[in-house]
Formats: sequence, C-alpha cells, structure tokens
Amino acid sequence: MSDHIQQAAEHRKGLLITAFGGLALTIDIPLIKLSEGEAWSVVATRGGMTFFAALVMWAGLRLFTSNRDPIIPGRTGLLVTGLYGIAAISFMLAVFHTTTANLVFILAFNPMFAALMGWLLIGERPKPQTFVAMAAMIVGVALIVSDGLQAGNMIGNGLALFTSLLLSLIITISRKARTGMGFAPLIAAIVPCLVGLVIIGGPGGIVLPHPGWLALNGLIVIPIAFWCLATGPKYISGPEVAMFYLLETILAPVWMWLIFSEAPTRLGLIGGAIIVTALVAHSLWQLSAHRRAVRSLAPRHPL
Repeated sequence: MSDHIQQAAEHRKGLLITAFGGLALTIDIPLIKLSEGEAWSVVATRGGMTFFAALVMWAGLRLFTSNRDPIIPGRTGLLVTGLYGIAAISFMLAVFHTTTANLVFILAFNPMFAALMGWLLIGERPKPQTFVAMAAMIVGVALIVSDGLQAGNMIGNGLALFTSLLLSLIITISRKARTGMGFAPLIAAIVPCLVGLVIIGGPGGIVLPHPGWLALNGLIVIPIAFWCLATGPKYISGPEVAMFYLLETILAPVWMWLIFSEAPTRLGLIGGAIIVTALVAHSLWQLSAHRRAVRSLAPRHPL
C-alpha cells in the first residue's frame, strides 16, 4: 500500500511541476517579440542569459541544500543537452520565420511524436486511439503547411516541425534515463548563444531595442519553465509531459492577439483547431487510462 501511495504522490508531484513549467512557457514568444531584436541577436542574448541563470541556480542548490547531483548527468545528459541546444536554435529561428499561431500549433505535434518515440526506443506501443489522433493531427498540420506555402513561411513551419520532433526525442530519452535532467536545457542554451555571437560578429553586433523584456525571459521565465519541463519525465510519462506543452499552443496565440493583434489565418486556425481537439481528446483518454491502471494496482480489502 505504501508503494502505491508513494507512486501516486510522485505522479501528482510530476504533474504539478510540469504544469507550472508549461504555463510559464506560454509567455516566451510574446517576450521575444516585445524585445524587437534582430533574430540572431535575440538567439545569442537569450541563450547567454539562460546559461548564466542555470549556473546561478545550480550553485545555489549546492550551497543551500544537500543536493549534489551533477549539472549534466552522464553521457545521456550530454546527449540530451546537445539535442536541446539544436532545438533551441531551430525554435528561435522559427519564431522569426512564421506566425506564432502556426509555430505553436505545429509544436503541439509533440505528444504524438513522443508516443512514436516511446514505441521505437522504449517499447511502449501506442494504443489505437493514439493512431487515430495522429491521423487527425496530420490533417491539421497539412492545412497549416499548405497555408504557409501560400504565405511564404514554409521555412518557419519546417523549423517548427523539426523542433517538435527534437523535443519529443529529448522527452523520450529523459524518460528512459529516469534521472534528473532539469539543468540540461538551461546549460544547452550556451549553444545558440555561441552560434548567434559568431554570426553577428560578437557582442558588439547585438541589436536589442528593448532588452528588458529579453532579460525577464532569459533570466527568469525560461530557466523556470524548462527546468520544470525537463524534470517532469522523472515522475510522469513522456506523453504526459508533452501534453503540458499544449498550454503554449492554447495560450501563446491569445497573448499575441491581445498584445500585437496578430491573428492566425483561416487555414491556420482550422488546422490548429483540429490539432488541439485531437490532442485534448487523446490526452484526456490517456490520463483516464493511467488512473485506471494505477487504481488496478492498489491492494483491495479482502472482504
């Protein structure tokens, strides 16, 4: 009975941590846009700030707590960190090459990719309901991509799809490792920072009209969001972690509409609605199935 209670408590802990991270992530793109910076300047500055915040957080944990976990846990941690670095670059470039709505709708493919990765790498075969949801989402992404072809932002849509694939792979590897990866995406921020600095010719080439917004993003919002999201797989399944990326899918376009009056196109909105509907339905089914499985493991009274 104690094992069951502990398992349930850890699952709730994972859900709360990951939900908080997903909620914080919803204001990432609006803060990037508010800085009004040149693309590679934003990539370099945001990455450098996030890397600095990670070092401060890690030093604080070692100084004020008994936590002595390595900042990057072994070879798997190095792999995850490298993949996060690549994903950070592709995500930032997608921000500047497609609409926010298209970007987050395509990133919402994350749970489906996570399910496929779990099948290939961990042996967790997706249920028939997952395949149905995937089919619906493919239709939604096809509508968004066709709309992007007409609008001339196919590069941005492609980068968004690549980022979603990488994030799903990262979540699956982290889930298989079952170890704390909270600092991996934060340390990985040094990769886009260095790439951006090389491209703009050093710190002197940085163009940021409103750096305060980016400082809020890179020093506070992103470290908190990605630490929570990267810690989630230690306690809950990959598809469950990926589900909380949906908060950005739903809320980021709302913030962009309220702040910048950036409304999605008709086809983009239809495709996004199909994706979100399929994901919400699938996620609710998955959570229900998980709860039934946990309850079935609970010891029953003999009478």
